[in-house]
Amino acid sequence: MKFTKLFAAGATVLVSASVLAACGSKNNSSSSAKKSINWEESAEIPTMDLSKATDATSFNQLNNVLEGIYRLGKDNKVENALATNTKVSNDGKTWTFTLRNSKWSDGSPLTAKDFVYSWRRTVDPKTGSQYAYLFEGIHNATKISANKAPVNSLGVKAEGKNKLVVNLDKRIPYFKLLMGFPLFYPQQQKAVEKYGSKYGTASKYMAYNGPFTQTGWTGSNLSWKLKKNPNYWDKNAVKLDSVNYSVQKTPSTAYNLYQSNKIDAVALDAQQTKNLKHQNGYTVRPTASTFYLQYNQKNKDLQNANLRRAISLAINRKALGSALGGSNKPANSFTAQGLTKVEDTDFAAKTADTDYSKYDPAEAKKLFKKALQELGKKNVSVSILSDDTDAGQKTTETLQSQIEENLKGIKVSVANVPFKTRLSRSTNGNFDMVVTGWSADFADPISFDDLMTSKNAQNNGKWSNSQYDKLVADSKTTSNDEQRFSDLEKAEKILLKDQGITPLYYKTEAWMVRPSIKGIVYNAAGANYNFKEAYVSGN
Repeated sequence: MKFTKLFAAGATVLVSASVLAACGSKNNSSSSAKKSINWEESAEIPTMDLSKATDATSFNQLNNVLEGIYRLGKDNKVENALATNTKVSNDGKTWTFTLRNSKWSDGSPLTAKDFVYSWRRTVDPKTGSQYAYLFEGIHNATKISANKAPVNSLGVKAEGKNKLVVNLDKRIPYFKLLMGFPLFYPQQQKAVEKYGSKYGTASKYMAYNGPFTQTGWTGSNLSWKLKKNPNYWDKNAVKLDSVNYSVQKTPSTAYNLYQSNKIDAVALDAQQTKNLKHQNGYTVRPTASTFYLQYNQKNKDLQNANLRRAISLAINRKALGSALGGSNKPANSFTAQGLTKVEDTDFAAKTADTDYSKYDPAEAKKLFKKALQELGKKNVSVSILSDDTDAGQKTTETLQSQIEENLKGIKVSVANVPFKTRLSRSTNGNFDMVVTGWSADFADPISFDDLMTSKNAQNNGKWSNSQYDKLVADSKTTSNDEQRFSDLEKAEKILLKDQGITPLYYKTEAWMVRPSIKGIVYNAAGANYNFKEAYVSGN
């Protein structure tokens, strides 16, 4: 997902873990008797409509205010949520879920039909979901998204109130993990139809079924609250009364709030990371995410592979990581490090690009000279788009300086805009180069490699390679895992040889987390925080 990324769901924003307490409170420390914590996001919420969400900020909210068939516990362990029983046919193509009795936040019953409605709405081309491709493999999903089959032909049906049957066209190795991802959660048809175009644009235009409900988000403001849902089926397991959110874009401000006990955790910048590494509460979190440059193929200069390779070789990734802080590592693959092991080897190591995804100014100059000859130009100008966060600004400043210093004859301009604006400009192809972060939605490399297929909605730069497309498609049809990973490895090597995208760094966040905060489940794949069983020790 693009990072607010993470990323989301694809930004250069830190997904931080800090929190701003309500103004005027007599005791702002979360160690008080109040069963609440104060949490920070570093970017605005783009949407609460799960059919339209693409980023980590949105999905982190959805993961706590909605619930699906499964919930992902520690280390992505699949746990029953609304499902009480799962039966799978011998060929792996028919899944039957028995659902528990549960309610929406308005007290009305939640049934299997709510899943059917939600899934149909997401794959319906009229909805315009950028994530509809994740339904591929569910019967007719791809045809429906391409407007070649009716929406009601999707391979999902309700048998009575509590039985959901899903029919697949092929075995999906990671299907259970998908069922724990918010994209596959139910939606209340009554709410969607009642609110129409306003659905998911503010807290009040939603129906909830998760551990919490959301209040106070107007669609553009920088603070809101999660409140314990009294109609949640497992409400006795929910220990917090509220999670108070605020958006903090400046690490120094956030850390000052942490020091004064007004926030409970804070993502650290470069200098803070160095200074606080040995302090109590210092925490390092992997994010299963890769930040990278995406090139717009509508730009004729950037269509030139040697120009893209030269830009990549001109970037000192280690210096970039140091400027950003945390424990970021230079990236030379698209798939994030530590996501999946194949034959006891990290998949990212298997696909690592040693030719162009490294720092080599001398080779960069040679390829840049060659690119100018091929383009028939003496110089080129490009712009880099990113977020207006501290991390986003440091990223564009560093890249601008490095590229211009190592490639004489290239002029780089930068634009740092709010996360929501950056997502919109990326989606609409309104950029030359954009700094994007992607966090795996589930622990499998297909979560990355699918993105760069020619028709994927997340492929905002429109890079295209027919052999790449074929290999990714082939990986989805084989029942042999060894062959599947081989296809994906070959595909990713094609992408990196052509520098269809330029990997920058693997995101790892350094935090200070107040020791009194316990029970938060964090999974790197999906970069999801699960507050269901979180609590403040001493309460």
